[in-house]
Amino acid sequence: QVQLVESGGGVVQAGDSLRLSCAASGRTFRRYAMDWFRQAPGKEREFVAGISFSGSGTTYADSVKGRFTISREYGKNTVYLQMNSLKPEDTAVYYCAADRVHWGQGTQVTVSS
Repeated sequence: QVQLVESGGGVVQAGDSLRLSCAASGRTFRRYAMDWFRQAPGKEREFVAGISFSGSGTTYADSVKGRFTISREYGKNTVYLQMNSLKPEDTAVYYCAADRVHWGQGTQVTVSS
């Protein structure tokens, strides 16, 4: 079992940057592929970025490619999502997931124009 806690959300202006963190409990962190998803009001949850358990492979949604970067730090059991050049359409609750089975509670990101 792994527990996930996201942090780093906030209210920013278009063009700004934010870094989200997802801290995982337990010793099995390195066994999990980790993903970031987001859900905007009235919309379904959508995939944003993913990183393999080894950290060697990453994938991104087309809408964030070139602007967002996912990474993981094994010593801190943490996954990050660096978000640059933010747009109003990036406004959503952001969730991290381990193997898309264990989910965090989410952190709100609001981007004003």
